[in-house]
Amino acid sequence: MLDSLSQPVIFAHRGASAQAPENTLAAFELALAQHADAIELDVKLSADGHAVVIHDPTVDRTTGSHGRVRDLSLAQLRSLDAGGFFSEKYRGEKIPTLEEVFETVGKRIFINVELTNYNTPRDQLVETVCMLVKKFGVQKSVIFSSFFASNLSKARAYLPGVPRGLLTFRGFVGAWARSFGFAFGRYHALHPHLQDVTPQQVQRVHRLKRRIHVWTVNAAEEMRRLFDWGVDAIITDDPQLAVQIRGESK
Repeated sequence: MLDSLSQPVIFAHRGASAQAPENTLAAFELALAQHADAIELDVKLSADGHAVVIHDPTVDRTTGSHGRVRDLSLAQLRSLDAGGFFSEKYRGEKIPTLEEVFETVGKRIFINVELTNYNTPRDQLVETVCMLVKKFGVQKSVIFSSFFASNLSKARAYLPGVPRGLLTFRGFVGAWARSFGFAFGRYHALHPHLQDVTPQQVQRVHRLKRRIHVWTVNAAEEMRRLFDWGVDAIITDDPQLAVQIRGESK
């Protein structure tokens, strides 16, 4: 499915998060309206085991409330305002469940599901997400990504046909993962930070017959440079700009 999308693929990072509150249905719908090829979202578990779409381990930054996601029930999370921090226009926007996202846009756009149980690595996130992917029949329109290789190994065991992308930390901390960890792992794509990408790295990933998806790319000149280097995708807060720049570079 990835290969059938426009190339290079433009992933809307947490939705069209430059113009709408991140990781909300509003941001995902706006990404569709702006002609993004795909969306990227973050998923973790609530205290009662529901897969919810939120980036941070706490709700503080995006809701104005306080608490760790893993300590709050779905009902508590759903009572929070996930849009007012962005603008009055989006006040009352809710933290969505992954189930809601699949119901709303799962058959209309490709989705990068980042498995973000970084503070709860022994939980049932991977199993829960894989169950939902099967329930909604979206195996051909999702890719799993994570900084945890163990998450991707679990996902491969449950859904071997769903592609996997290894996220790597920026700088020296992610050097091993970008080289040996990726080369010898069973991944379909490398997801490095913008600052770590070189033309040589793009070529090396392509020699391995794999893809390279770069995060988070928001400046026009950076988009142009990466497109010239032949990256397979960028992950951006501003898909509208990225679509425009991609059109100019063809």
